[in-house]
Amino acid sequence: MSAVNIKDVTVLDNPAPFIDPFQFEISYECLTPLKDDLEWKLIYVGSAEDETYDQVLESVFVGPINVGNYRFVFQADPPDPTKIQEEDIIGVTVLLLTCSYQGQEFVRVGYYINNDYDDEQLREEPPQKVLIDKVQRNILADKPRVTKFPINFNPVNNENGEQPCPSPEHHPTEMNVKGDELPCSNQPSVECS
Repeated sequence: MSAVNIKDVTVLDNPAPFIDPFQFEISYECLTPLKDDLEWKLIYVGSAEDETYDQVLESVFVGPINVGNYRFVFQADPPDPTKIQEEDIIGVTVLLLTCSYQGQEFVRVGYYINNDYDDEQLREEPPQKVLIDKVQRNILADKPRVTKFPINFNPVNNENGEQPCPSPEHHPTEMNVKGDELPCSNQPSVECS
């Protein structure tokens, strides 16, 4: 059982211009006190074929974490369009919201994003070079893909003070989520209603 459960992630200001910051309101609960901070990251996938185009838009540490319910707004700058191949700016890509504890990722929420021109004429007759200030992003917020990873929230140090590495049996538990709800169970392939 996870020490931290995400209860809700709400995408704010959606749709929005490509050049606007991302904003998410995140609600989660902690079931046991944690001595270290949680690390939240937002990653923009710049290319489906090459992860070198991925951009970490923001990384924040939140803590200390005691037992209870928490809510905060996570804001991140938009991706740098100069670090994305021109042909990959318009179209569908993925945005990943992750949370880690002591360097171990335990949950990943993935969203599809559709980037397109906000003007119908530009959609019908796209210019040779992308006009980034005319591009609008639309996060498909009602269909997040949530993946949970089992981690050890209270690792025991060995005599050298080193933390053990995750075992090879470290497999993700994938969940399909409907609507704005997040996982309501730790069982694999659970449809939440």
